[in-house]
Amino acid sequence: IRDKLVTGVQTCALPILGNRVEGRSTGPKCIAIVGPFGSGKTTLMEALLERSGAIKAQAAVGSGNTVGDFSPEAKEHAMSVEASFATTDFMGERLTFVDCPGSIEFSGEASPVIAAADLAVVVAEADEKKVPALQLVMRELDRAGIPRMLFLNKIDKSGMGARDALKLLQPACSRPLLLRQIPIWKDGIAVGSIDLALERAYIWREHAPSEIAEIPSEHKAREVEARFSMLETLADHDDALMEQLLEDVAPPRDEVFDDLVADLRSGDVTPVFIGSALNGNGILRLLKALRHEAPDVAATCERLGLEPRGAGIVQVMKTIHTSHAGKLSVARVLAGTVADGAELHGSSGIVSKVSGVFSVMGKDVSKRGSASAGETVGLGKLDEAATGATLSTDKSGTPDLAALAMPQPVYAVAVRPKERKDEVKLSAALARLSDEDPSLVVEQSQETGETILRGHGEMHLRVVLERLQGKNQIAVDVARPSVAYRETIRKGISQRGRHKKQSGGHGQFGDVVLDIKPLPRGSGFEFSETISGGVVPRQYFSSVEAGVRDYLNCGPLGFPVVDVAVNLADGSYHAVDSSDMAFQQAARLAVKEGLAACSPVLLEPVMKLTISTPSDATAKVTAMVPQRRGQILGFNPRPGWQGWDQVEAMIPEAEIGDLIIELRSATAGVASYMAEFDHMAELTGR
Repeated sequence: IRDKLVTGVQTCALPILGNRVEGRSTGPKCIAIVGPFGSGKTTLMEALLERSGAIKAQAAVGSGNTVGDFSPEAKEHAMSVEASFATTDFMGERLTFVDCPGSIEFSGEASPVIAAADLAVVVAEADEKKVPALQLVMRELDRAGIPRMLFLNKIDKSGMGARDALKLLQPACSRPLLLRQIPIWKDGIAVGSIDLALERAYIWREHAPSEIAEIPSEHKAREVEARFSMLETLADHDDALMEQLLEDVAPPRDEVFDDLVADLRSGDVTPVFIGSALNGNGILRLLKALRHEAPDVAATCERLGLEPRGAGIVQVMKTIHTSHAGKLSVARVLAGTVADGAELHGSSGIVSKVSGVFSVMGKDVSKRGSASAGETVGLGKLDEAATGATLSTDKSGTPDLAALAMPQPVYAVAVRPKERKDEVKLSAALARLSDEDPSLVVEQSQETGETILRGHGEMHLRVVLERLQGKNQIAVDVARPSVAYRETIRKGISQRGRHKKQSGGHGQFGDVVLDIKPLPRGSGFEFSETISGGVVPRQYFSSVEAGVRDYLNCGPLGFPVVDVAVNLADGSYHAVDSSDMAFQQAARLAVKEGLAACSPVLLEPVMKLTISTPSDATAKVTAMVPQRRGQILGFNPRPGWQGWDQVEAMIPEAEIGDLIIELRSATAGVASYMAEFDHMAELTGR
């Protein structure tokens, strides 16, 4: 059967699809380039743009000249920190590539892009240390339900065969990896590839189209075996192909391509292509596969549940605030046409008017005419539109098609301007930054008066601060956010408080006896009265409570007091000089003196954490918890995640400020956690 599968008509023409797919998709496409940090995504986009003629030469990452990493922050750190867009024409079709950051700290950039893209190209390499990071990427693609191809990069440096690499990477992928090419080895170096669908060999040339060649005889057996394995996987979803294999009939090549396309678009398999983005190897074959096999905007609309009805509909993928032109919303046109001056309506009733339609090529923006379905363009001054929003030219609007799933922030800093005159300017700048980056959370603490930035790691917030001080020209002081300590008491007391003042005319007189006692943790504050005989008129009860509450806002240790019961037990009044204010002052005096004698103690918030970590780092993670005055509650396999654990722990809030830095250091940058307040506990161990 394998000999028969190798035979067949050799033709250079790409196939016309058969019954399972209704022809090759056409029209502009949007391709998200995703993958673990350092896998070569920016380099791949450079190679794709160079091979398709959009740029003259491929620039090296770190040179500062790539189309993708153009921002000062990306150049400074030699890494992608935001999604970047580039459009090219290849063989008569328009392709927009979106380079998404690979670091988990900037994963929020990818979510709105993936929602509107037609397909994701996952860039990976045969590196065991990066498998958990690949799993994070694949999970996000699963959540969005988007088809994907995998580009096995750096094949020339891996030293590992393609099939061995797939065995390494498969645990990170929920869908079967389907090898489409195998490398041609010479002296231990990959010098070309064999396309298993076309049954054709390609000898690579650096930054140039490959040379088509006959399959080397020494690789023929490997090709037969690999092709048969590919066909077996396809036959799992095609009964006709299964019958052909069982009957030792070589399937027609156009039907093989038909199955490859159908299984890609349905998500039954993840096709795997090989190459070297740095050397430009395997790039042309990947481009052709994207042109012929990737779904188009019609399939994306179906995936999102959108039924176009003639109106122009766009999905906002990225928001950019430019220095001179104002707000620019990079959006995918899902249906209809959008032109300059069009009014776009959102699901919440917002209305924004398009002020210019632009082509976006990295940092370069150029004005153009209207945009039609499938195109990815910049839309000027949609001031009310947020990243991830769905907008329509129909006045009734359209529901948002894709909810952004931002993970919980895990790192925070407090900022304040170095100069008070910049306070208003700081608020406006932070509003723009959070508009550009939906994963950034800006909070104003009512208790401490601090402005707090919450993000997904130390590098994430470092980049935010660099933009704040660079792009927005605002110098700030940075500190760790204050912890919301509380205080309580360990014992009770009965305390008299008397306020008496005579200064001519009516005086002030208030006299109370308060019984103060501790309450169980989490009870808060309780006020009661057991007055008998009218020694304190009922009309002053609320004044006494107000005076007590006022002092409890800042107790003897300087923090709000909780878990305390106060009972008004006795007192006296003056028919002329007593007043609401006098009894408030008397209550303040009583509780002030009483609390100081009740063995006050400081309470700190304790958080319950669920830490997600690769299993091989679980021991390191559990060792961190007691070092931070925490308590391990247990750990179990992470549900549905092969090779991951979840560690449950209680850790004081004061100890988790920089926990994420240590967690990421121990797990190759992939660990994270969810935290929620659990209880207040007496401060110990400090």
